[in-house]
This record gives sequence, structure tokens and C-alpha cells, in this order.
Amino acid sequence: MSKAPLSLNEYDRPALDMPGKTNQLLLHSCCAPCAGEIMLAIQASGIEQTVFFYNPNIHPVEEYELRKDENKRFCDKLKLPFIDADYDKDNWFERVKGLENEPERGKRCTVCFDMRFERTALYASEYGFPVISSTLGISRWKNMEQINDSGVRAASRYPDISYWTFNWRKQGGSQRMIELAKQEAFYQQEYCGCVYSLRDTNRHRMANGRPRVKRLVTFYGNKKDDEDVELIALSS
Repeated sequence: MSKAPLSLNEYDRPALDMPGKTNQLLLHSCCAPCAGEIMLAIQASGIEQTVFFYNPNIHPVEEYELRKDENKRFCDKLKLPFIDADYDKDNWFERVKGLENEPERGKRCTVCFDMRFERTALYASEYGFPVISSTLGISRWKNMEQINDSGVRAASRYPDISYWTFNWRKQGGSQRMIELAKQEAFYQQEYCGCVYSLRDTNRHRMANGRPRVKRLVTFYGNKKDDEDVELIALSS
């Protein structure tokens, strides 16, 4: 028996069930490329979602604004509410002080996830969202257990909120994420987001004879080749 198609244009999306008896979700979004497929999957199930953009880790501010604008552009296309939260980068730098040389997926990332999900959970509590989740988990470059642990930890501060640990990568989710990024010509970020990931990405590139990151110029579907297409998963 042949497998069901998993590509964006052929996939028959299954109905999704959120935790608890609710149909309202506050979705923390890191960027348009990672969020796009997830937003479509949630919308196809008739779940009422509000996208919450809180990412003070993204540096510098021009990078932050472009990633945010790309996310809002797709939300507007789908007619989804978009919450533009604070860019309190000073608080972020204070939170990660002493962890500047931690590797990706290390302690600095845990602190970063905690900060972003804590604010998401606070907003959910203040505005009556019983469930929160995040687009960060679709990236194969991220540690899903690390992300889910932070999400559950943040939600546990409030007795009426739960964190949805759904695996957005399964059933071809990562494949459709890339297809959609090309289709929508999303901005192609080439480092995780923070100044330390930019530093380390450039060090790695230069050590391997590759040029430094070029910010604000590359969009999916506009390149002659896709040798860096996996960088979609380096989203913030």
C-alpha cells in the first residue's frame, strides 16, 4: 500500500485535538517560515488561534523588524490575529548574562525559551487563553524536549493554562514548512536570531571557507540553488 502524499498541495490534513475541552490557542511564533505550516494546520482544524510574536532575542533590531513583518504578513493573509509583543532586548541580555559562550541547544537556549514562554503564558492568563504552544518545535535543528520542557514549565505557573506539546515535524511537517517558505517567498534567516548565534554561525562559516551571513537580503524561492534551504530550521 502506497503512503499518503505529504506535500503541501496534496496533503489531506488530519483533525487536530488540543489538550482539554477548548478551541482557543495562543501560538507563540518565532518566525514566518516555521510558523506558516503550523498556522495552516491549526486553521484547517477549525481551531481559533492568535499568533503571539515575542522574541527579544533577535538581534539586531533591523533583523527583528523584518522577521516580525514577515510573520504579520502571513497572518494578515490568513486573517489571523497577530500580537506584536515587546522587544525588551535589555531584559533578554540580562537573563542570559554569563551564558554568552554556551553552544546552541545549551543553557542559554533554555533561558531564552523560558523567558519567551513565560511572557506567552502571562499573556494567555491575562486574556483568557487556556492553551499555549510554539512554532519553535518544528525545527529539526532545535531540541524538541528542551522546548517542550520550557513550555510546560511556563504554563505550570497558571492552574488554568496548559502547553500543547504536539510534534509539528511528524507526517511531513518539516517538508511542507520548506515548500510553503518557497511558495510565500519568506525571508530566509541564516542564523538562529541572537547576537551569539550570529557570531558562532559566522565563525563556523569562515572556518569552512564560506562567506559570512548576509542579513536582510535572501528570500526563499529567489535563489538559483537551495544549498542553504536547511537554514530555515535555524529560525529564532
